[in-house]
Amino acid sequence: MAVLSKIRERSLFLIIIIALALFSFVLSGLFDGNLFNKNKTNIGEVNGETINREEFAQQVESYRTRSNGRTSNMQNVKNAWDNLVSEKLYKTQLEKSGIVVGEKDVWDAIVQQVSQYNNPQFLNGIGAFDQEKLKEYIATLKDNAEEGEQGKAEWLNWLDFEKNIKINLERTSYNSLITAGLGSTLNEGKSNYYFKNTNVDLDYVYVPFASISDSLITVSKDEIKAYVKSHAKDFRVDESRNIEYVMFNIKATPEDEKEIKDQLALLINDREEYSNAAKSKVKLIGFKNTENIKEFFSDNSSDTSFDESYLVKNQLSKILSDSLFNKDINNVYGPYKENGFYKLSKIVAVKQMPDSVKASHILIPFIGTSTADASVIRTEAEAKVYADSILTVVKSNKSKFETLAKEISVDKGSGAKGGDLGWFTYTRMIPEFRDYVFENKTGDMAIVKSQFGFHIIKIDGQKNHQKNVQIATFSHKILPSEKTENDIFEKAETFASDASSGRDFTEIGKEKSYTVRPVQYIEAIDDNIAQLGSQRSIVRWTFEEGTNENDIKRFDIDNGYVVAKLANKNKAGLAIRGKNVRQIILNQKKVALIKERSTGETLDEIAKQNSTAVRSTMAVSSSSPVFAGQGRFPEIAGVVTSLDENVLTKNINGRSGVAFVNVKKKNLPTDIKNYNANKKNIERTLQNRNVQIYNAIKNNAEIEDNRAYFY
Repeated sequence: MAVLSKIRERSLFLIIIIALALFSFVLSGLFDGNLFNKNKTNIGEVNGETINREEFAQQVESYRTRSNGRTSNMQNVKNAWDNLVSEKLYKTQLEKSGIVVGEKDVWDAIVQQVSQYNNPQFLNGIGAFDQEKLKEYIATLKDNAEEGEQGKAEWLNWLDFEKNIKINLERTSYNSLITAGLGSTLNEGKSNYYFKNTNVDLDYVYVPFASISDSLITVSKDEIKAYVKSHAKDFRVDESRNIEYVMFNIKATPEDEKEIKDQLALLINDREEYSNAAKSKVKLIGFKNTENIKEFFSDNSSDTSFDESYLVKNQLSKILSDSLFNKDINNVYGPYKENGFYKLSKIVAVKQMPDSVKASHILIPFIGTSTADASVIRTEAEAKVYADSILTVVKSNKSKFETLAKEISVDKGSGAKGGDLGWFTYTRMIPEFRDYVFENKTGDMAIVKSQFGFHIIKIDGQKNHQKNVQIATFSHKILPSEKTENDIFEKAETFASDASSGRDFTEIGKEKSYTVRPVQYIEAIDDNIAQLGSQRSIVRWTFEEGTNENDIKRFDIDNGYVVAKLANKNKAGLAIRGKNVRQIILNQKKVALIKERSTGETLDEIAKQNSTAVRSTMAVSSSSPVFAGQGRFPEIAGVVTSLDENVLTKNINGRSGVAFVNVKKKNLPTDIKNYNANKKNIERTLQNRNVQIYNAIKNNAEIEDNRAYFY
């Protein structure tokens, strides 16, 4: 918005600047890879097989189309990448394993899937699924692909469907091949049964890590580095960036709001204004006296349209229910502020109407209505004549309404019930239908036209007649003025200039009382930035070859500007992010310290050495890992159920402490005749590993990701 203001002020100069900027952008794209990268010609590689730009762009567009604009461009890019990487990873494995899915396999799977839905389009005369009808449908889709964009889109959707069927067959075959080797034995089933159903009564000593002060243990930087190096897989990170930014929101000032409110106040009553066309003053009808609401809304540019609905008191906003509901027609309330608008409201009409209605209908479609399929051949005029004849019949003999609804109504849901739509409230039905049934009387019948066709309507019942009001609400959205936009633009520009002069970014922000927000570890393919949402342009800037640490740049965002500073470039490698390595090493040293001093041969001695007490607990098992007096310790419970009775077991490591245990009684489950069910449970668990199989393939693949160079 501020940019438009500047263009109005210095149009020729800025047009030249914009032209030069666009030319510079194109040239920079040719060299830095934004539009064409000489070094990166493909989106990526998977085990040496390229993902080319055309292939990838088609996938991105496919996801965009399917989401109908509900997902961002970078979400579509991510989905396309994940899908193509998955395809190529499995392609390699399929070739190695010799798995081939043929056309017949794909067709059989399509038939099986399509036939499950009992689509009438593919049923023959006796109601059975007919493959030939499906083939005709596919042939029609292919022919229609040449007829226009919609036909092309439908054909591409079908090809995607076929492709996904094949992919699923291939992956299912491969995963089945892997999981076929993941079997189990009856002995393993028996062990599993005993493990799950054995519980123990025991005495124990538990020494939590928290009982040893961190200050008693030293962890050096070298120890932290050594730990990270020895666990490299857990600490490997990609290249990233840290930024700092200040956000300049363009929002209406109190002065802007007052101006909008005053403008609305002038519209309430009739007024005279000079007309250049008439060369004299003319009278303008105000909101209070206007008889043509829609024309008034249009002439005075209301930011909301006139809602013709009738509402009861509890359906109005609190402001209107308290201030206007009980007033007379043409009474005006406002200007008032609500939900980002200044508004004027007045009562246009009052009616006594029911709060709910019971009705039936017979729906007759015609060519062009949303309910018309290929079998509908009546024109609108022909359908109206047909509907009139039906109305004549049911008016003369109301008992025929139910039979005709079942026989001829295109609305099969209500038709099966004789046209009965049940009870419904005012907002449930489309306006044409709603207005008739709520504004007429029980027993009335008529024809109403809608987007669905002609409705032969019968009003079966009405409840709770009460006062309803029709309220016209004229509004202007609260928006910043041109002056406010320019002021914010100047503030952002000034801050960016000051920060670019070498002065400290944070200090300048403090001087001007701006909030400086840091964001760490932005990766090359990221889209969102904390509190800013989708800001791909900022992310790309931080990774451009010409952007250096401490560089400053202003960005246009929705409703404002951001001035950003590239604070740090973080190289790929090993790094500690969000993981407390020091605490991990502290706990390891505490384990060693607890073990070193716990030399006693009884639980009492060990308890004394650790300044704690011996506790008892009962029925501890893998499914109920509760230790009375301490809490839940699943990792310790999994160990104690396998211990022998009356044997002191030391140094059982838990997540937050060390346990010493003496099992007093081991409660074994009753033997069963057959452990096959447990065996099958183990096999099901082993075989339900599709995600793990894919991750294993992916972790062992060579994948090059160049998306950030192109998106």
